[in-house]
Amino acid sequence: MAQDHPRTILVLPERADKLLLHTCCAPCSGEVMEALSASGIDYTLFFYNPNIHPQREYLIRKDENIRFADKHRVPFVDGDYDSDNWFARAKGMEREPERGIRCTMCFDMRFERTALYAHEHGFSVISSSLAISRWKNKDQINNSGRRAAGHYPGMTYWDYNWRKNGGAARMIDISKRERFYQQEYCGCIYSLRDTNKHRQGQGRDIIRIGLNFYGDEVQQNQHIDSDDTPTAGDVSAAI
Repeated sequence: MAQDHPRTILVLPERADKLLLHTCCAPCSGEVMEALSASGIDYTLFFYNPNIHPQREYLIRKDENIRFADKHRVPFVDGDYDSDNWFARAKGMEREPERGIRCTMCFDMRFERTALYAHEHGFSVISSSLAISRWKNKDQINNSGRRAAGHYPGMTYWDYNWRKNGGAARMIDISKRERFYQQEYCGCIYSLRDTNKHRQGQGRDIIRIGLNFYGDEVQQNQHIDSDDTPTAGDVSAAI
């Protein structure tokens, strides 16, 4: 259990006085935020995730993050939802697998914008909640973060392993405590496509957006309003 692991007192690299934390969603950032707060670190959240599709899913994830940031009185910066730019960068990578070059492109894009904002607003250290998820490749994420920070002299990407010392377990505990929205795919339309294909191969229902929350039992085989599932246009765009 998470409570078996006392928190480590964290210190920012290079004796920095504040951190810009790229946040991908409330479940991943919840433990990171509480760890930073427990160590008395001054930090600001930067939400920039133009990969998330459809927009309804994007807004649910963003609103959950804002709710938790407000609860902890943490500044929240809302980046642009420039999904057209993301799709342009993903062109030709539509059939790449998870953790492949499309994901590297996606991490690079998000970290590049994070580093730019940090540079323009006086942050010398950046990090992200992305790597706390066991579904992600930490090295792939950290390499993207280092590349982005490397564009600016004096900027450091903090590659702290948020999963260790009970962090991964606390992530789930906090998500259940706060009843965070439980997203069921990474975020992009190609992840949604591939996850649904896998689920259908197992005889399971396709993903229903906006339905499941941590702490609730998964609801199966019930009538869902059409707004809760991706549109035909969403699906055909991913094929």
